[in-house]
Amino acid sequence: MRITNLLTEETIVLDLKSREKTEVLAELADQLDRAGKLADKSAFTEAILAREEQSTTGIGDGIAIPHAKTAAVKEPAIAFGRSIEGVDYDSLDGQPAQLFFMIAASEGAADDHLEALSRLATFLMDEKFRVRILEAETKEEVLRAVSDKEDAEFGDEEEIIPEIDHSTADMPDDAAKDVRLLAVTACPTGIAHTYMAAEKLNERARARGLNIKVETNGSSGVKNRLTDAEIEAADAIIVAADTKVEMARFHGKPVIQTKVGKAIHDTDALLDQAIGEAVPTYRHDSGGRGDTEEVTEAFGGFYKHLMNGVSNMLPFVVGGGILIALSFFWGIEATDPTSEEYNRFAAMLSEIGGAQAFFLMVPVLAGFIASSIAERPGFAPGAVGGLIAITVTGVDEVSGGSGFLGGLIAGFLAGYVTLGVKKVFSYVPDWLEGLKPVLFYPVFSIAITGIIMMLINPPLTQLYTGVSAFLEGLGGTNQVIVGLLLGAMMAIDMGGPINKAAYTFGIAMLSAENFTFIAAIMAAGMVPPLGLAIATTLFKNKFTRQEREAGKTAYVLGACFITESAIPFAAADPARVIPSIVTGAALAGGLSMLFDIGLRAPHGGVFVIGLVEEGSLLGILLYILAILAGAIVAALMVGLLKKKNPAAA
Repeated sequence: MRITNLLTEETIVLDLKSREKTEVLAELADQLDRAGKLADKSAFTEAILAREEQSTTGIGDGIAIPHAKTAAVKEPAIAFGRSIEGVDYDSLDGQPAQLFFMIAASEGAADDHLEALSRLATFLMDEKFRVRILEAETKEEVLRAVSDKEDAEFGDEEEIIPEIDHSTADMPDDAAKDVRLLAVTACPTGIAHTYMAAEKLNERARARGLNIKVETNGSSGVKNRLTDAEIEAADAIIVAADTKVEMARFHGKPVIQTKVGKAIHDTDALLDQAIGEAVPTYRHDSGGRGDTEEVTEAFGGFYKHLMNGVSNMLPFVVGGGILIALSFFWGIEATDPTSEEYNRFAAMLSEIGGAQAFFLMVPVLAGFIASSIAERPGFAPGAVGGLIAITVTGVDEVSGGSGFLGGLIAGFLAGYVTLGVKKVFSYVPDWLEGLKPVLFYPVFSIAITGIIMMLINPPLTQLYTGVSAFLEGLGGTNQVIVGLLLGAMMAIDMGGPINKAAYTFGIAMLSAENFTFIAAIMAAGMVPPLGLAIATTLFKNKFTRQEREAGKTAYVLGACFITESAIPFAAADPARVIPSIVTGAALAGGLSMLFDIGLRAPHGGVFVIGLVEEGSLLGILLYILAILAGAIVAALMVGLLKKKNPAAA
């Protein structure tokens, strides 16, 4: 795809009126919105500003490339703005910016769109191209300059960018230095800075006769990947990245770690450092940044580690739970060999879902929490600790151990124990390096984690069973209050940490064979998108045409229990939308608990409503009533609180 398919006359502003950075961003976002490229201008602007908070997109030489990849973009596009006087943009070189290219990439952007956006970034490294853009008198001249540059570089064919090959095989032998350099570039969105840094490193290295190859970690994936042989032969490696890249492969090599902006703005100094003699040796055990910083980061990432475990556990929970629920289609006692309702196929489904998938749930949770903290060496001790949590009870007549609670503790325990073991063995001689991951790490990490879990799991089991018994014993008003609270938590951040905390609690209770909590949580989670979908139908004059179209999709996504589909509506008008959906979701959760609805399936929305515990028609109808009541209340509140939208048509 050519750049001129994304940059059009409708998205060009030759004379920006804005004189401040935030005003420039707002003016270009307005231009994209007027051109019909955005589904939600407010959400897109927030994404642009969030990217600026990570690091400035003012790369120097009078150029700024604000960019974002977000669902708020309807159609990938580029907006161009020019300020002859210049704007203070906090650029890397401290100089005013004159040329602004705002890149809007959609979440589902195809590779050819992303490659075209990246191509523009590399073109801006050419001073002659920049001057031609700066001196253009009409929009047509701007587009012609871009088109001519593409033709000169790639010909007339509409093809995606080929992988950048920064090897120097085509250089004269007497031009190449003996130093062999490698580099990796990456920025948070992987659209602009990644490729600009690669182009600048390549350009300056060639000009100086240096042998270099650059790997880019962009939105469309890793290109020009460094091979093991190249890494082994390299004299120095530059990692210019503002986001996480694969670093374990560089263990023991001279590595310079810096920001991607330095590779763009201070390229020669970076190359001078790489060919010098003071490049530090990278040790992966310490993340190349010092052991203290790695441990600090690990503790600071509690939520990230937890979600890594939960996300990898969910397939076992969802698959196992639905299989168990399906087994009841043949009867409530269809899995009992002594019952007249016994069905062999139903028993197999129950066995696969319960005795197998659900049994693995906690060990998998613990294993992936630990591997998030300590990488691959953490998985085995985490999984073993999780297994101990559900099998070693130490309490008479209690099975299942400390369950979900024990799994969480085992995962974090194993992760930090493994970090400690890695720290201790970072001092062994180099000739023992190969034994660390296959012998030292697993033996000591598993042993230490296992011993601690064997000691603490009995009291954890008592605590876990006590909490479960207390919650199961709640009745009447108390149970409804819990439902109201869980329902509100599901809606307040729509898939964020609070939502996930409520859902994780529901899974914990599901594993303890209490099915009412997960039923309330699923009902509440369906309400935000369903309520907003109903609101767009009943109150058309309160929503834009794009929002009404999104409302149609929200019907389907809400019915499937995808709460996140309400986010665009909430982002556009949080003060009115969030209180409305929280109220509706709380009502749905409270009613579900009041009706004492139980559900063995932890996900699925309308597709599992028929699996309401015991499959009673009354239970199914009451569950649907709880969901609809919450959705209607949310819709009515949104309709009453929102003002008439002048853009509605």
